Amino acid sequence: MGPSRSVVLRPNDRLTVADLNAAMNDTDSRWMRHALALAARAEREDDEVPVGALIVDAAGDLLAEGWNRNICDHDPSAHAEIVAMRQAGMRRLARVVYGASDPKTGAAGSVFDLLADPRHNHRIEVLGGVLAEEAGARLVAYFRARRGKRLR
Repeated sequence: MGPSRSVVLRPNDRLTVADLNAAMNDTDSRWMRHALALAARAEREDDEVPVGALIVDAAGDLLAEGWNRNICDHDPSAHAEIVAMRQAGMRRLARVVYGASDPKTGAAGSVFDLLADPRHNHRIEVLGGVLAEEAGARLVAYFRARRGKRLR
């Protein structure tokens, strides 16, 4: 994982919203790079759709991680997010960060917005688009390669 930017405060310093956002964006990018490495592992080791997911607590500690395992585990529910949530157990999430949107089946603001549904009694902050170009390019390349294999 790459370096992260930290914000150091001294007495009488004032922390601006811009400082907080910059620190959060650096942290999100660092963790998204880790998720992309998990995605690469899914593709490289198991020829799965390259998606990785992880769960980080409020202190910034990694609680769980997963990558797509639908095919290798013969489990249609073994999506990266589900694998990570199973590892994390019953901990409640406060924030979800993702890279590429899925305009066909996305459930966090693309096709529908499951996490923002007002019928839930727990609110989750959702931030999409972190390293979106890199995440999207990885998925596009994977599916192009898969289609190419089928055409031969």
